[in-house]
Amino acid sequence: MMNNTLKAVLLTSMLPFAASAADGMSPWYVGGGVGINNYQPNCDQKTMKSCGEDDPYAWDVFAGYLFNDYFGAELGYRDLGRAQWVDYSNKLNDVGAKGMNLGLVAFWPFAGDWSLSAEAGAFNYIISNNKNYGSEYYSDNGVAPYVGAGIGYNITDNLKIQAKYRRYENLDEDKWKTLEMESNYWGLELSYRFGSKSKPAPVVAPVIVADSDNDGVTDDMDQCPNTPSTHKVDANGCTIYQEAEDKFDIEAKFATNSATVQESSYGDIKELAEYMSQHPNAEVTISGHASNTGKADYNMALSERRAAAVAEILINEYGVASSKVSSKGYGITQPLIEGSSAEANEANRRIEAHVTGTEEVPVLK
Repeated sequence: MMNNTLKAVLLTSMLPFAASAADGMSPWYVGGGVGINNYQPNCDQKTMKSCGEDDPYAWDVFAGYLFNDYFGAELGYRDLGRAQWVDYSNKLNDVGAKGMNLGLVAFWPFAGDWSLSAEAGAFNYIISNNKNYGSEYYSDNGVAPYVGAGIGYNITDNLKIQAKYRRYENLDEDKWKTLEMESNYWGLELSYRFGSKSKPAPVVAPVIVADSDNDGVTDDMDQCPNTPSTHKVDANGCTIYQEAEDKFDIEAKFATNSATVQESSYGDIKELAEYMSQHPNAEVTISGHASNTGKADYNMALSERRAAAVAEILINEYGVASSKVSSKGYGITQPLIEGSSAEANEANRRIEAHVTGTEEVPVLK
């Protein structure tokens, strides 16, 4: 009952923990150890007449699982070596214990790669006696508690060496009640932890790319170096251009409420036609404007007719291509001077020519 309870306690104590591999290292490790074991009491039990030569060399293999950097569990197999004595029947007894172990182990790192450890668990042993050189043999099994301590050094991230001490209690042979032993073990262990530590990402110094012409586009992207800093640029660092607009005031004279241009005022229209001929790509829009007298609808229609009349003269009298000429009336919507005074009426009653396509100019910031 005691043995089963001890096993259950060890197993259930592991359940609340969740393992996590830090820095790319696996929580799993394996290892093995060799050492010297001393059974106690030595040659002072009632069955012992004299001591023989012991075979104290012990060894073990194990696998471990780390719940975190400080706590884990180990499962393994251990052989604690053998001890000899002669009983009062003058028969040689050759006894040893071996079996599976399950335990918990704690670690306390210090001084960089060094660590201390402590462990406790259960040893499910088989104790056997090759009595009288094997002519008589008996064995028994049981569960013995053990505790231990050690000091270790990490040779690498994966490889660790430890010096270990363990104390086993109640290594008893209960079937015939002939042995009640304890054990002290000293040895060295070498273990290997799987995985590898993640290397920190290299720190890359920020690359500062110059903007030599100060246009807001760095030199590695700038397809138009040395752009004036006052120019607006596109994504490639090149100046954005727009068509220049030339404005002409046409002093076209009309009779009251008439859209017929008086021939005596053709001079400005002729100069506009000559300018257009000098700039083959130019296009012109004739705009008519009215004074703020009378009804707005009437003034809008009158300004449209007067603008169209000037456009027809450009086309019919001076040979400007009709595809390059357009007209539009604005009525009283764009006054130069607000109000309906004589001065305002004279300024607002006008014909304007807006010429584009003669050149492109940079857009300024």
